[in-house]
Amino acid sequence: MRGTTDFIDKKREKPKEVDALKRVQNWNEYKKPFPEEKLKTQAARCMECGTPFCQMGELIGRQTSGCPLYNLIPEWNTLASQGKWEEAYHRLLLTNNFPEFTSRACPAPCEGSCTAGLVSEPVTIKSIEKAIIDRAFEEGWVKPRIPLKRTGLKVAVVGSGPAGMAAADDLNQAGHDVTVFEKEDRFGGLLMYGIPNMKIEKKYVQRRIDLLQAEGITFKANTEIGKDITLDQLRQQFDAVLLCIGAEKQRDIDIPGRSLNGIYPAMQYLKTSTKHLLEHGEAGEPAISAKGKKVIVIGGGDTGADCVATAIRQGCKSVVQFGKHGELPKERPAHEPWPINPSLFTLDYAYEETLKVFGEDPREYYIQTTEFLGDHNGRVKGLMTVPFSDVPVTEEQFWEADLVLIAIGFQGVNPSETAGVAVANGRIQTRPGSFQTTTEGIFTAGDAKRGASLIVWALQEGKKAAKEIDQFLIGKNEAIEQPSA
Repeated sequence: MRGTTDFIDKKREKPKEVDALKRVQNWNEYKKPFPEEKLKTQAARCMECGTPFCQMGELIGRQTSGCPLYNLIPEWNTLASQGKWEEAYHRLLLTNNFPEFTSRACPAPCEGSCTAGLVSEPVTIKSIEKAIIDRAFEEGWVKPRIPLKRTGLKVAVVGSGPAGMAAADDLNQAGHDVTVFEKEDRFGGLLMYGIPNMKIEKKYVQRRIDLLQAEGITFKANTEIGKDITLDQLRQQFDAVLLCIGAEKQRDIDIPGRSLNGIYPAMQYLKTSTKHLLEHGEAGEPAISAKGKKVIVIGGGDTGADCVATAIRQGCKSVVQFGKHGELPKERPAHEPWPINPSLFTLDYAYEETLKVFGEDPREYYIQTTEFLGDHNGRVKGLMTVPFSDVPVTEEQFWEADLVLIAIGFQGVNPSETAGVAVANGRIQTRPGSFQTTTEGIFTAGDAKRGASLIVWALQEGKKAAKEIDQFLIGKNEAIEQPSA
């Protein structure tokens, strides 16, 4: 019987990591697995709350608090603390299609809303989730689930990111014939090309794709909607269409010098890097490389941090990351009381690596770029900045740069992929309280519907859209089979 005050008596521990100076020499995942006994101890810190705020999944203000998948966190924590790993896996699978992704790519708002954090430190929920699903694959508990019956109804899912894959999985299990269309040469969306290998090794993404294929889902790569096939053609060939095309249109900076060579959107840089790694390993250099260059990343978020870590692995000469906001607080601020998931200062993996390699944190705060400067060959050589301020500021600063990466967020869907549906403010519009667009039989979910967000919101939307599409198809089928009076 575990102790009732383990959340206080037992200290929170995170998994050990490969030393920063060693891990920057390769592209492998850097977090080490927990020993089993330590996992049990960490899982035992769960308070088994009567009202578990860790699984509430709500937006409070603009912050995601708790798990939008409503994962049964206290239940699988208890099972893990007892060493009942297979039971914990099946409990985890009740709400989460792909725990191997969320346990690696989600920022864990569940931990920010953990009740134990009020009097001690939150439970290491994300690490325990990862241990459960990794063990499930190792032990062979994860097997293809082949639907017993097929409805004969066909669904096209456009986009193979988290929302598209979750919807395809649920629709396939409901017995429908699902085809997933992907414009890239590999499947997974941002999981494949938007997140670096050291955070999610691509073998895990491909492993899940292989499993979904074994369960009966058809995947078609190199097929772009609006170019290789139209929405009208999909409507004619399928009984329903789900658009999970993401919010890939990136924000840019419209200032003098933007057309200079050596300035790229962050996602183009990250995709080029991952694609080169998958095709050539660590040999040679990708088309966009930071090797030997002075790199500046504009944008203070996670994507910018991934650019920093990628540039270090490519052998950059230096790297600086600009943010328009100030340094985050180290303690929960008064305006973000529990159970809000607080925005706190952390030493992200990329920043720890920069400290070890270059001796300083790469982050600069309250920075606004005003102009890019180039050499006589039309290549960027630096940029000018001023401090962000409510009043006009003339205090300019010059920064040297051979490579500039813009990571200031996303504007929404690409217009070329949305002909035939209504779009406003970069998002595909839906009927009130529905995932169905204004066009009959066409649905949307994920970032394309709600704007750029977390993987857990994408998965939630994919699952909810799948449920609505299933009901739509059942109604459509009943209408066809209904005998005329």
